[in-house]
Amino acid sequence: MMRRILVIGVLTTVVMTGLSPPPSTPALGVVMDAVSREPVANAIVTVGRTETRTDARGMFRAPDSEASVRVRAHGYGRAEVAIETLRRPPAEIRLARVRPKALYLSVFGIGNRTLREAALALIDTTELNALVVDVKGDRGLIGYRSAMVLAQQVGAQRVITMPDLPGLLTTLRQRGVYTIARIVVFKDDLLATAKPSLAVHRRDGSIYRDREGLAWTDPHNAEVRAYNIGVAREVAEAGFDEIQFDYARLPDATGLVYREPDTLQNRVAAIDALLRETRAALVPYNVFLAIDIFGYVCWNPDDTRIGQQLERIAEVVDYISPMLYPSSFQFGIPGYRNPVQHPYEIVHRTLERALERTRLPPVRFRPWLQAFPDYAFGGRPFTGGKVRAQMSAADHVGTNGWMLWNPHNRYSRTDVEADSGALPAVGP
Repeated sequence: MMRRILVIGVLTTVVMTGLSPPPSTPALGVVMDAVSREPVANAIVTVGRTETRTDARGMFRAPDSEASVRVRAHGYGRAEVAIETLRRPPAEIRLARVRPKALYLSVFGIGNRTLREAALALIDTTELNALVVDVKGDRGLIGYRSAMVLAQQVGAQRVITMPDLPGLLTTLRQRGVYTIARIVVFKDDLLATAKPSLAVHRRDGSIYRDREGLAWTDPHNAEVRAYNIGVAREVAEAGFDEIQFDYARLPDATGLVYREPDTLQNRVAAIDALLRETRAALVPYNVFLAIDIFGYVCWNPDDTRIGQQLERIAEVVDYISPMLYPSSFQFGIPGYRNPVQHPYEIVHRTLERALERTRLPPVRFRPWLQAFPDYAFGGRPFTGGKVRAQMSAADHVGTNGWMLWNPHNRYSRTDVEADSGALPAVGP
């Protein structure tokens, strides 16, 4: 199947009528769907460091103190227009719908020509249209040239896999690729090891290390949050369409020592602070903000002891990306004790539960799907129809696309092109 979405990112179409008002009059505009010409309500309009929303008619007013107006909306791309064009109201800003269907490339994968070109070949010849790229990876490595002194001090710049990040993004945009910057936040071995005062500790005073032997930074520490927000700001300025936080949580371990007492309230507050501080910092860049969450967070009413409380997260981010890998549901879900045998039901039912709890429209969710071998229920291959069944479940729910995860960055054309078939039955 050839890719259908060819225009992604900035789409600027302005229709002007009437006479110019006096310069002191706020600019008036209306945000419209590029195809249907229907108004887009609740679109996000940015002028400088000020953010507002369109009303039910898709209309907004913007101060003329800045040179341009930037617009984005859930389920759409982004646009930027000169403020001068809005002084002849009503001026229409038309947004193209975007439904990302993405592959993941690690901080090393994006720098490996073989892996990168293989992913782009699939994007060029299938329904795929997006890439999730590690800009700060699972061990704390930052793969582009950062201006942050702390990144250089802790060794996060010792390997540069994207020496020309703006150039890379320009190339991807020219190929019609929606770009998502993945930032691994609190799991940061380089920062935690180099700056023990920023690390999570055990009760004996030693630095906590997880099952991979990697240290974590403390989510309650403002300096840690600022460091990761600095990464987000740099890659937003470089031109990514979306910023995606992963490991924006506390470690899933007990008996750890943080700067604040380990209570549900404090854990949730730490993650909430990260998201709200980031959103405020990213206002000038008109970039979407997303977060990856455990699949069970959609089912658990509390914070799953990691600070991820679904309803609180839903208040802040543009997109929520639950990791719905069937292999990660070791306890199953109601009616399905062996998740890898029921990939459609795992994805469909979990998304439905999340929609019920948050009362958000499906377009606010984009799940991660399993494209790697099972590791929890016998270790069998997870290919073909099982991968496609997950895609079908997300499609039928109506999410804002989906993303395929393979830690080795190797994807099968068979998985992507397999016929999804009829709608599977959902039930025990």
